[in-house]
Amino acid sequence: MDLFTTTDGGGTSATPAIHGIRVGIGGWTFAPWRDNFYPKGLVQRRELEYASRQLSAIEINGTFYGAQKPATYAKWAAETPDGFVFSLKAPKRVTHGGPLARAGGQARAFVDGGLAEFGDRLGPILWQLAPQRVFDPDDLAAFLDALHDALDGRPLRHALEVRHDSFRDPAYLKLARERGIATVFTDSEQYPSLADLTGSFVYARLMRSQASIDSGYPEPALRQWGQRAHQWARGGDPSDLPHVEAPLETGGDAPREVFIYFISAAKARNPAAATALIGMLRQR
Repeated sequence: MDLFTTTDGGGTSATPAIHGIRVGIGGWTFAPWRDNFYPKGLVQRRELEYASRQLSAIEINGTFYGAQKPATYAKWAAETPDGFVFSLKAPKRVTHGGPLARAGGQARAFVDGGLAEFGDRLGPILWQLAPQRVFDPDDLAAFLDALHDALDGRPLRHALEVRHDSFRDPAYLKLARERGIATVFTDSEQYPSLADLTGSFVYARLMRSQASIDSGYPEPALRQWGQRAHQWARGGDPSDLPHVEAPLETGGDAPREVFIYFISAAKARNPAAATALIGMLRQR
């Protein structure tokens, strides 16, 4: 088998979104993956090239610690196949500092600082709030209103990850929906999990992989996530997930794009979980 054969045997082409569902991991450089994901002998400089042909999206976490140069963004985009998408985690200096109302300029500077180099590889931008940041309607509204709607003529998609229980508030949901901001569903024991739909797409970060399981998750759990992903993509709202308000009564007339990332927890197992879920989605 060629080193860059995809999980479906499709050669060097991309692993496409399946019925609007994209599945990926956080980053692509992690030493343990050289033992259980990357082929033996693959040089590190080709890891993104390989990973982007096994997955349909990758969340870039490095930008959380500092924005990169435009040339770096262009290089990353060039190493991936057509149809592949990156999500970017915005710098913590924007989201973890003082009042959000004062961070709008920094947020716009991050977007204007080279993200256009991704072209059609640019997926949602993830704004992760600090765990101690409480819901302040006026402060948050000022921040969200300052975000760019488009970049070089391409609409931008923004996802907000909240990490404080005070966001379990209908007022927050109303604010996010009015601005079309997706709320990240964080499947974690440590942070609040809000499955309430507030944007035009779904962004889920799954953080329960287990080191003792080769695929990261038990097969029944992965199949359940596959069912939820299809329900989201068809316009539904899985009622078995935690909500602040009653799940929306939506059917198949409003399809959505869905992003599912296996993040943190037993990180060494996350690529296996992602590729296993992709395989299950293809079977439906």
